[in-house]
Amino acid sequence: MRNDTSPLWEPDPGRMRASHMWRFLEQNCGERGLPMDYQSLYQWSIERPEEFWPAMLDYAGIQLSVLPDQVYKPGEEFSSGRWFPGARLNYAEQLLAHDNAHPALIFRDECGRRRELHRTELRRQVAQLANVLRQWGVKPGDRVAAVVPNCLEVVVICLAAASVGAIFSSCSADFGEAALVDRLLQIEPVVLFGCDGYHYAGKRIDCLTRLAAVFARLPSIRQLVVVPFLNDGLDTSTLPAAQHFPVLLQGEVTLDFAQLPFDHPLFIVWSSGTTGKPKGIIHGAGGTLLQHLKEHLLHTDIRPGDRLFYFTTCGWMMWNWLLGSLAAGATAVLYDGSPFYPDARVLWRLAADEQVNVFGTSPAFLMASAKAGIKPGGELQLASLRTVLSTGAPLPAESFEYVRDAVSPKVQLCSISGGTDIISCFVLGNPVLPVWHGEIQGPGLGMAVEVYDSQGQAVRDQPGELVCTRPFPSQPLGFWNDVGGKHFHEAYFAHFPDVWAHGDLAEWTQSGGMVIHGRTDAVLNPGGVRIGTAELYGPVLSVAEVIDVIAVAQRYAGGERIVLAVVLQSGMQLDAPLSARIAEAIREQASPRHVPAIILQVGEIPRTLSGKPMELAVRAVINGESVQNLAALANPAALEQFRCRPELD
Repeated sequence: MRNDTSPLWEPDPGRMRASHMWRFLEQNCGERGLPMDYQSLYQWSIERPEEFWPAMLDYAGIQLSVLPDQVYKPGEEFSSGRWFPGARLNYAEQLLAHDNAHPALIFRDECGRRRELHRTELRRQVAQLANVLRQWGVKPGDRVAAVVPNCLEVVVICLAAASVGAIFSSCSADFGEAALVDRLLQIEPVVLFGCDGYHYAGKRIDCLTRLAAVFARLPSIRQLVVVPFLNDGLDTSTLPAAQHFPVLLQGEVTLDFAQLPFDHPLFIVWSSGTTGKPKGIIHGAGGTLLQHLKEHLLHTDIRPGDRLFYFTTCGWMMWNWLLGSLAAGATAVLYDGSPFYPDARVLWRLAADEQVNVFGTSPAFLMASAKAGIKPGGELQLASLRTVLSTGAPLPAESFEYVRDAVSPKVQLCSISGGTDIISCFVLGNPVLPVWHGEIQGPGLGMAVEVYDSQGQAVRDQPGELVCTRPFPSQPLGFWNDVGGKHFHEAYFAHFPDVWAHGDLAEWTQSGGMVIHGRTDAVLNPGGVRIGTAELYGPVLSVAEVIDVIAVAQRYAGGERIVLAVVLQSGMQLDAPLSARIAEAIREQASPRHVPAIILQVGEIPRTLSGKPMELAVRAVINGESVQNLAALANPAALEQFRCRPELD
């Protein structure tokens, strides 16, 4: 592990003491006679959850219409307990409670369009649409689905569904017909909202034909609504029964909120589906709200009027996370389109133009910005920016240096990690702790995170399985249509009895932070040595010619060998000297055992619909196995580059 002698970033003392985290620490450590430091606060949060979570509920200002019978009612297993049983609330009511002069939402897209929606208007539109849903007979527990871009309308749809107690599920507008049917057929939505089209990388993509095909395959739908996103004329002749979204927003109606149990289902979010049909993961309203507010307020230090941006589509749980910032009084900044069109500075310009305070992105975007030589701090006015968040994959150490040098040494870079499974984070940033080079700052409050070896023993000096040893409010309610919870148990609890095993290969650092080395199901094992794929990606991407990379294991000679595939800068070819430099970078920055047996050049890396490199699919192809669900990939044709390569014989 890297052991720098000084942190990459340290909190300004004044800013630290003004933070939500410090205020919460003073309130709770001070009242209980605990030392005034974060480690003491964290230990209290995991050892006394019956005190911590009510304190968080109170600090976040979550209003319960009916108080709970108790904080936590244990079940027979980790997954069967209930948080705040007897309590009632409404998720949408909490998100719409703030009444400040700042916009609730700001929308931008790659075509240059910009729209705002203030809180009064957002409440009015939610009330109008919720009234329509009730007229259509939508009731608590019914499913409402949306296949739309990341726009203002999808927020209105989600909050209207939540206000009546419906379960909301969204998919990105770029999902294909098979991917949409794989998901929506499982949950049988009664109302489907779809867009007429969208723009991406300068291209206009029509969605009405696909929407009609999906509608024809979903017999549960009672109402189909078209959202006119392209705004260049709406021809719905192929969908004669469709309603038009703007027509539904009429009249002055009362905004009513169904008061529902704390664990009433709120969202169905989707696994990637690369090992079979996507799994619908059910998340409850109260746990999602409480966990998001903990992360927004305490770990990200969001204040009323702050502007939070995250580059995401509606098909990734970071959209749900971004939405939750409304409950903190923030302005959620939405963007739809390519992050590299019309050029690679478009998102950085958005951050400057909209005076974004918290900028959320991915390792791939930060690495691409560095490769392109972009220096946002010198080129643009980013005085409002104080935090950069990164998730979706492990963040290479070089990206920490890039943010410090090219954005600002005053900006806090927070690598965060959790996932769709928990719709939140296990490890993330912290405004009262330093940022060390290449490390996630530490575990979230209330999350009893450990690293286990294969025998189920906690370890601090080696990589192992990221686990959570105690229940937490945002754990999922289960998988949709998983009778008896068999698949849910297999996914998270089969490895260690009554302990959540997350599927990440992780390692504690000397500073108390964490490094994620990759997914455990994609671990490389040459010569019996376990290697996380992320351990290779940082060194490889430090080579200037390389713009993308994937590493997988191939069965060979009774064992395994590492196969590395790289995407190079336009016009460049992988020759022997470049291969040698890539191998040397891995040898120097990782170790000799990390050096791959084979290095290939490919045109693009296969990725999931949410943009993650699809290591399992590539591994299956090079080992002569079938890929179970090609619809889960954004670019399935990219797999063909790995078939019948003579280098792999």
